[in-house]
Parts: sequence; C-alpha cells; structure tokens
Amino acid sequence: MAIEVRIPTILRTYTGGEKAVNADSAGAGTLSALIDSLEANHPGIKDRLIDGEDLRRFVNIYINDEDVRFIGSLEAALSDGDQVVILPAVAGGAR
Repeated sequence: MAIEVRIPTILRTYTGGEKAVNADSAGAGTLSALIDSLEANHPGIKDRLIDGEDLRRFVNIYINDEDVRFIGSLEAALSDGDQVVILPAVAGGAR
C-alpha cells in the first residue's frame, strides 16, 4: 500500500531533503505501521514523531486533511493512495 507522506522542512534531514516520500503501512493499514515503515527507510524520524506510546504533543499529523487525533491517533486507518501530512506546531510571535 503506497501512501504519500509530506515532510516538513525541520524533518527533511531524515529524508535526504525530500519534501515528500512514499511509505508503506506494511499491510496493517494504520498510522502506527506507516511510521514504522518510515523509520525503516529514514532512521531517526520516529523519535521525532512519537513520545512513548503516543504522538509528540507538538506534532500534528493529518490523513487526507483530517487531524489523526480525532480519527484514532496512531491507530487511524489508512488506505492506498492516502496523503499523510506531518506538521510541527508553531507558536510564538511578537507582541
């Protein structure tokens, strides 16, 4: 199952500078399996996305524009052709 994963600038050091990579959900069809597939091809990226047993607090992941936190988090279902977007949360600014 091929799934396009959009990579934010801050994580592109793990993907050789690629803005998007194809990943395989390893037949399980979940975000967790997809992240394991990413880790197999781009070592170190999983630690930037996962903290313990859940997503890092300041990492947002979307499957086809749906926030995964509202559709099952790491157990969110994936289908062939889905697009996954990883976005680090951004805060701050001037007063």
